[in-house]
Amino acid sequence: MEESAKDVTQRILDRHIIYGASDNTNPTYYGSNKSLNYASGGSITKPENDSVTIIPFTINYNDTVGLFGKENHFVRVNVNINPSIAFACFEEEGWECAQMTQGQITTINTYASAETDLNKDLSTVNTYDPAGLMGNTLAQKSNPYISVDLENLKTGNKYIDAWFDVRLYNRDRQEHPYDKMYVRLNDFFYIGFHARNTKRLPYNVKCVIGQEYVSGLAEGSVQYMN
Repeated sequence: MEESAKDVTQRILDRHIIYGASDNTNPTYYGSNKSLNYASGGSITKPENDSVTIIPFTINYNDTVGLFGKENHFVRVNVNINPSIAFACFEEEGWECAQMTQGQITTINTYASAETDLNKDLSTVNTYDPAGLMGNTLAQKSNPYISVDLENLKTGNKYIDAWFDVRLYNRDRQEHPYDKMYVRLNDFFYIGFHARNTKRLPYNVKCVIGQEYVSGLAEGSVQYMN
C-alpha cells in the first residue's frame, strides 16, 4: 500500500506567522530554542571579553544563568596595565604615600605650609636635586604581580544563591581552587558563572583587579599564582 506525500506547506506558513521565521535570539530562551550558537560567552573557548588597563579596578557582574538560557557563562579578563597612571598609591617597603592638598598659607602646630613652584630650582642646588611631582604611578618592581579578588555578593535569596556558583580559571582554562589569584601586569584569566540547578538564577558578583601590587610572591602566596 502506497502512501501519498502530505503537503505541510500551509502548516509551516502558519507556524511562521505565529512564531516568526527566524531563530529566537532572546538570551533568556537560547536553550529552549536551541539557539545557543547566538549566545556570547557560552563556553570558555569562546568567552565574553573584558579589559583592564588601570589598577585598582572593580568589575561588577549582574545577570542571570540557567533555565532556557545558558547554564554557563565565561568571561576572559585581559590585563594590560599602564604603569604611568594608577587609581591608588601603592606603598613600597619602608615608605609611605604622601598626600598634598592645596590651601591657604597658614602655620599649624609650628608647621608652616609649603609653597610649590614648578618653575623654580630646575637644576641641582646645594647638592639637592629638584623633585618631580606627578600623579599616582606604579613604581618599577622586580617580578611584579597584581592581585585578583573574586567575591560573590549574592542576591539575598538563599534558595537562589545556593544553586549558583562562580569560579576563577587560570590562563590554561583550568579551574582555580581559590577566590584569589595573582597575575602579571600583562596577563589574562577567566571567570565562570554556573547554574547548578534547572532554574533561572540571577547573580551579583564583584571582581577587584589590582588591590595589591607586589614584587614577587611570598611562599604562602604561590598557591594563588595564575
